[in-house]
Amino acid sequence: MFESVATLQAEHEQLQLQLAEPSLHADAARAKKVNRRYAELSKILKANADWLQAQDDLAAARELAKEDDAFADEIPELVTGLTDAQERLRRLLIPRDPDDGRDVIMEVKGGAGGAESALFAADLLRMYLHYAESKGWKTEILEADPTDLGGYTNVQVAIKSNASDPAEGVWAHLKYEGGVHRVQRVPATESQGRIQTSTAGVLVFPEVDEPEEVEIGPNDLRIDVFRSSGPGGQSVNTTDSAVRITHLPTGIVVSMQNEKSQIQNREAGMRVLRARILARQQEELAAVSSAARKSQIRTMDRSERIRTYNFPENRIADHRTGYKSYNLDQVMNGALEPLIDSCIQFDEEAQLAELGAE
Repeated sequence: MFESVATLQAEHEQLQLQLAEPSLHADAARAKKVNRRYAELSKILKANADWLQAQDDLAAARELAKEDDAFADEIPELVTGLTDAQERLRRLLIPRDPDDGRDVIMEVKGGAGGAESALFAADLLRMYLHYAESKGWKTEILEADPTDLGGYTNVQVAIKSNASDPAEGVWAHLKYEGGVHRVQRVPATESQGRIQTSTAGVLVFPEVDEPEEVEIGPNDLRIDVFRSSGPGGQSVNTTDSAVRITHLPTGIVVSMQNEKSQIQNREAGMRVLRARILARQQEELAAVSSAARKSQIRTMDRSERIRTYNFPENRIADHRTGYKSYNLDQVMNGALEPLIDSCIQFDEEAQLAELGAE
């Protein structure tokens, strides 16, 4: 596994030369990819240098300890440091998801539970918005179907980061959020104080960096326009500004009415459509290619129940990793980092075990 560092060093040097070329920066999409890869390799090479230095320090201490017992006292700490450095390098050498550096489009939908489900969807949206804010990410509501009580039957949000390091990318963190989220609490609509179980669904798609990444033919789309409507069907627009885009080859349908302009709705719809087509292509690739890396906890099964939010006990539990804590109030305010870290660590450990078995 560590033998690959020499190859990565050569690639790093080539990327460094490319970054010095003015022509690279004329192509924003290519420059972004080169920067991502360069940042990823820089972190690996730094970890490798730390590992080699730790080996040298330990060897030197053992040699000096033969003549001076004072150096022998340093050896246990240096052994621990070497082990830690090796583990950091091993984790960085795990083949990274090529989409980790991408931004995402997230969709939160009400599920089982009627009005309470829509209210929970709104709570999840706020949770993700607070989390994004804590990470310094930018968010943009692309589409929202609100209810009279302040919930959402469906809401779509774009989340963007300026980080060049793929490990700090939005997809690297939020890709584990897709699935069914279950809530147990007394609904605001419940007059008898009874606890109800409801669900909301979360879909997460890596956003396409450049439109050219996803090929859409001129005859692949059917675009319909209609008038926007608000909760209860009340007209909120007197022009046909809402847009429904159907991708005929796949049957994927995207509707947008959040903006007052038909052009803006179409642009937002195309962003979502490209992300969904890219996700469909990746699903198909993973299904037919045994070489395609499959996450141990990020499945494509959108009906999988991944997490339970128990409000009476202030408990949050992830059913994939076994993570559990009693700070649900903080989680709902955006303190998602420990939960997401547990998913990342669980996935990495599974991949390390798989690599060790090969």
